[in-house]
Amino acid sequence: MTLPPLLAQYIARRPQRIELLRHIAEQGSITRAAKAAGLSYKGAWDAIDELNNLAQTPLVERVVGGKGGGGACLSAEGQRMLRLYQKLQALQAQVLEAAEDVGDLDLLGRLMLRTSARNQLHGRVTAIDAQGRNDEITLDLGEGLSLRAQITHDSTQTLTLVPGAGVVALIKAGWLCVLPLDAPAMPGHSCLQGVLEQVLKDARGPCEMRIGLANGQTLCALSEHCSIREGDSVNVWLDPANVLLGTPL
Repeated sequence: MTLPPLLAQYIARRPQRIELLRHIAEQGSITRAAKAAGLSYKGAWDAIDELNNLAQTPLVERVVGGKGGGGACLSAEGQRMLRLYQKLQALQAQVLEAAEDVGDLDLLGRLMLRTSARNQLHGRVTAIDAQGRNDEITLDLGEGLSLRAQITHDSTQTLTLVPGAGVVALIKAGWLCVLPLDAPAMPGHSCLQGVLEQVLKDARGPCEMRIGLANGQTLCALSEHCSIREGDSVNVWLDPANVLLGTPL
């Protein structure tokens, strides 16, 4: 059994996240685990959301009423991943030994870019519909959720996309529109229904919203509709043209 390629790459670039998971397993508290790993409370939840979204099943599970605030524990998959991380470290050591000079490592660093997109959702291609020079790619996110992305036909070929291929959808938080369930639909947009789990208000700009999806993934959105309450079901609308797709190198 191996880690999903994109998750393995993510962990390799961010070993601090592994430390966070280890502290969660030991302490059962997000607050204490974040402090031990050198992260802010918000930074810890951002990291957990990214890890859960990239994994095939969530690595961290929330525990209501946990001690120290923000209770959580590792899922069986999270515990398995911690064990596999030691093997990943051994592989990293082999790569470093194989590098002929510093330039090789610099090239690898450029090829494995980080992204500013807050949302990285793992899915599989279910359909590719040609629309002139563009293609509409339909992704299955699991649990009945689907997402559409509009990319050029050249990009489809470059990424070698075919039905069944695993991809990651990159979506900036500002591209999402969060609305109540009874709000009018947005024609031509994809819609993901979820539950508003947390609202972080900011007097200087849009509030930040965390929306839990049925497949265990989490969306982060910036919205002016701060009147929506935590615990409410919401629709998250997204223009397919604002979905970027990525595949493992």
